[in-house]
Formats: sequence, C-alpha cells, structure tokens
Amino acid sequence: MLPIVLAGLSALIWGTADYSGGRASQRAHPLAVTVISQALGLPTLALCVILLPGTPTAADLAWGASSGLAGFFGVVLLYRALASGAMAVVAPLAAVTAAIVPIGVGLFTDSNPGMLALGGAGLAVVAIGLVSLTPQAGRPAVSPRLIVMSLVAGVFFGLLFALLGQSTEESGMWPLAAGRLTSIAVGAAILLGTRTAARLPRPALGWATVAGTLEIVANACYLAAAVRGHLSIVAAIAALYPASTVLLALAVDRERLRPVQIAGLGLAATALVLATT
Repeated sequence: MLPIVLAGLSALIWGTADYSGGRASQRAHPLAVTVISQALGLPTLALCVILLPGTPTAADLAWGASSGLAGFFGVVLLYRALASGAMAVVAPLAAVTAAIVPIGVGLFTDSNPGMLALGGAGLAVVAIGLVSLTPQAGRPAVSPRLIVMSLVAGVFFGLLFALLGQSTEESGMWPLAAGRLTSIAVGAAILLGTRTAARLPRPALGWATVAGTLEIVANACYLAAAVRGHLSIVAAIAALYPASTVLLALAVDRERLRPVQIAGLGLAATALVLATT
C-alpha cells in the first residue's frame, strides 16, 4: 500500500513541477530553465539526503547517475514541448512511453505482482492515452514534430523510472543525489558548449524555482516507492503525472478538455484502486 501511495504522490507533484517548468520555458530557453531549476532544487535535495541518508553501494550510485542523465534529456525535451502551450496534450503523450518502458523492465526483473495490480498498471496506460487525445479545433495545435518530441521525452522518463528503480532500499536518497549532480554537470557543459545564456528573467525564475523544488520531492517519493514496491506497478502509477498538469492547464490556462479526456482522468483514479489490491 505504501509504495502505491508514494507513487501517487510523486505523480501529483511531478505534474505540478512539469506545469511550472513549461510556464518558465515559455519565457526562457528550455535548456537554461532545466539546468537552473535543477540547481535551485539542490537545497531540497540536501534535506532529502539528511532525512533519509542510507548507505549506498557503487552500483546504487551508478544507477542514480544514469537515471539523472536520462532525466535531464527528458526534462529538456518536455519543457520545450510544454512551451508550445498545448500542455494538456504534451504531458500525457510523454507519459504513455514513460509508463511502458519501466513496466516492461519490471516484468522481467521483479516477481509477478498479481493480475489485479497488473490490470491497474494497464488501465493507467489506457487512462494516459485517453487524456492525451488531440484537442478539437480552436485549441492549441499539435504538430507531428511536437508529438515526436513528447514521445521521445517519455522514453527518457521511462529510462529514469527503470534505472532509479534498480537502487536498493538501503541506499536512501543517495542515488537521487548522484543523478541530480550528474544532470547538472552535463547540463552546465552543454550550456557552455552551445553558449546558451544561463540566466532567466524574473517571471521565469519564479516558475523554475517551483519546478526544481517540486521535481526533487517527486523524485524522492518515486525512489522511496520503487525500492519498496513492484517496478511495473509503481512506475505506471507515477506516470499518471499528466493528470495534475492537465488540471492545472484547465484551471489556470483555461484549456478545455473533451469528455473522453475527462473519462481518462476517471480511469486514472480506477487504476490507483486496482494497483493497491
């Protein structure tokens, strides 16, 4: 039960972080937003490590560093796609592939979680697909390039889910620290190599601060869930993060949802119930 609760919490927080990162990327370069937001999240990361220090092995740190690298490229692509304004479509599209990758890995590496739990994981993927159906006329356009970008971002997030889930429970939050430090180092190197300005206007800086802080909390919740639960189930629940992104886009940006997308949100709640059985 606890892993599912933690995974659901991570999804809720991740969706809010993605929305904030998307808003920041509408005002600044997505690469700069990614690197700066992650750097701004370091105090929160330090707190997580202090509260759950653990004793990591070299393998734990390697898994964490690899997940951080995958997460970095996923975030850059997602923020760039979210900046288009079609948040209610981009986030769910990315989540479809983000769920499928770790579900497959989990089925090969973990024991069978049970038919009802697997049914909940499958239902979560269906829910994500329904929520991601293309908007009707008069709403933000979604180009083939934007769809591809969203799906590739999802693959990277799926790798993050799968790689971070290989850590041990005894490692605490150190794999997350290894991932974040790797991500920031790679991002800073790319900023220098591409000569991208590493500064954000004040409105974007505020959104980036929220995004970076919440992303660390979401990652911490997911890591705590993944090392205690079945990867296929935990990752599928965590991949429901578009629900909060969509609801925020609906409430703040006045994006409208089709009835079938609302049905998808309902299926997401059903998936949570099945996954806990």
